[in-house]
Amino acid sequence: MAARPTASLRAAGSRFLDALPEPVRQRLLDRAQEMEVPHGALLYREDGSPRCALVRSGLVRVFVRSATGRQVTVRYARPGEVLGVAAAVAGPSPVAAQALLDTTLLVFDPRALSAEARADARVAWAVAEELGHRLYEALDQVAANAFGSVRERIARNILDAATAGKQGQLVVEITQQALADAVGSAREVVARTLRIFRAEGLIRSRPGGLVVVRPEGLAKLADGQPDGV
Repeated sequence: MAARPTASLRAAGSRFLDALPEPVRQRLLDRAQEMEVPHGALLYREDGSPRCALVRSGLVRVFVRSATGRQVTVRYARPGEVLGVAAAVAGPSPVAAQALLDTTLLVFDPRALSAEARADARVAWAVAEELGHRLYEALDQVAANAFGSVRERIARNILDAATAGKQGQLVVEITQQALADAVGSAREVVARTLRIFRAEGLIRSRPGGLVVVRPEGLAKLADGQPDGV
């Protein structure tokens, strides 16, 4: 991951940053750094130093890991969305974050954001609104994990298991039976769903597993949204 200083970059399309008073937004952006994160790389580990960032391009998966290594996704962050606002307020987070696509972040100082919120009620309210949105999003993800369709759960588990492979690919080393066990379904149902995913250009087969062709499409399905492609 490479970070570099950046001039005053606009935050157009970011609901959170656009809600901040212009002088505050400008101060945060003036001190921000642009960071390139390759697909598959972790950009935050559990209980790491707080980091706030705007996703300028790409796709980021935020997830929780159990002591045995199992994972559950709590959020997909897309361009225009921010990461780490809660960590700026409450300190290190128990989640990790991984780039599912080559991703560009605009990283700003969480301590500066915290100081601005203490000094200006308008900033504090913008932080509170952002945390409220993130809470509702997390509740939606909990419901999707518990009540989502087999198609949604399979899409989510494929993304959860994806790692960086050769030639810029996201690969999943998993059998159909293991995937069926993970989503609580029959192998025949999983096999049929994977055939549909392949026909839709979301994945392709490889020896011992899968290659994720369109992670953004799988993320939409995992969120219960139509792919639209």
